[in-house]
Amino acid sequence: MLKRTSLYEAHKKLGGKLIEFGGWEMPVQYTSITDEHLAVRNAAGIFDISHMGEVTVSGAGATDYLNRTLTNDIRKLTPGLGQYTLMCNERGGVIDDLYAYRLSGDVYLLIINASRIDDDIAWLHAQAGFTGRTEVSVSNASHNYDAVAVQGPRVKEFIDGCIPGASTSALRVGKVTDLKKNEIGGFPFAGASVLVSRTGYTGEDGFEIIGREDSIAKVWDALLEAGRPFGIKPCGLGARDTLRTEVCYPLYGHELDERTTPIEAGLGFFVALDKGEFNGRAVLAQQKVSGTAKKCVAFKMTDKSAPPRPHYPIWVNGAAVGEVVSGTQSPSLNNGIGMGYVPTEFAKAGTAIEIEIRGRRSSAVVVQKPIYRRP
Repeated sequence: MLKRTSLYEAHKKLGGKLIEFGGWEMPVQYTSITDEHLAVRNAAGIFDISHMGEVTVSGAGATDYLNRTLTNDIRKLTPGLGQYTLMCNERGGVIDDLYAYRLSGDVYLLIINASRIDDDIAWLHAQAGFTGRTEVSVSNASHNYDAVAVQGPRVKEFIDGCIPGASTSALRVGKVTDLKKNEIGGFPFAGASVLVSRTGYTGEDGFEIIGREDSIAKVWDALLEAGRPFGIKPCGLGARDTLRTEVCYPLYGHELDERTTPIEAGLGFFVALDKGEFNGRAVLAQQKVSGTAKKCVAFKMTDKSAPPRPHYPIWVNGAAVGEVVSGTQSPSLNNGIGMGYVPTEFAKAGTAIEIEIRGRRSSAVVVQKPIYRRP
């Protein structure tokens, strides 16, 4: 039985085409992926992200525990600030990538991938004794929260009217749009409260709002109503994927898995080797010094072809050398694009490659990340 978010009926009413994703019944699109994608790039789009997981970590040992469990330096977070980070096994393979927010002195909120909730919780609980301290509480709070993301250049013009007033927890600001990138605040809303962060998965400015089911249903309706004059559209998983691929944001199970390290994935910026010991550090430190055998690259098609898709072979000089992990037709660029793993010697921008699409090899070129940059 697939799980449903509190917005399931809203998706049906809006004509959403529902599919299975990570054990959830979620909208892949409402009108078309291209229309929804371009709405986010040019105006505004709203996504149901209630399938994502939430974990609270608290207690006097929470900071030390998270710093030894995650790759980024959690000590850099002051209350109301978040960071992108990864959770690795002892071999440096990625268990999950996530966002970590510090809500107050000893209280953190982790936003994790829907498909990894059970694995992550099991791993986090197993690591609770990693520091040798007992003053840590790790709780799966996913059942307590739903969430939406509202993304696009015009969102800042109407969100303050939907969630009016100053924050009362986490970062204290006068209004939602006073939040800067990666900041989070708790705001009163409809007799309850919601957490609002200035984050997203699209490459555009925007906000993610977390709250109880009834609050998020009201937030969804309020944002759609207020955003109508600004061109807002409800958006599904299809547009979320094309948007993130254009800006080369990784998706777990594609660019990342337990056999792939953050260094191989090109995410070394989020690995704080200077902070002390943490899971996978020895392997990641060695890779930073010695390099890796494979590397995740971005590419554009230079031949007319069907869109590249995951698992399509990558060829160089007449030999199959790698595999596409994400691929699509870019609505912004009207061109086939993707990401894939190749031997490091073929990872330089400008390298000519071929993608095998339906048994035929089509020309492509390795490009710098991100593939799409705002003009």
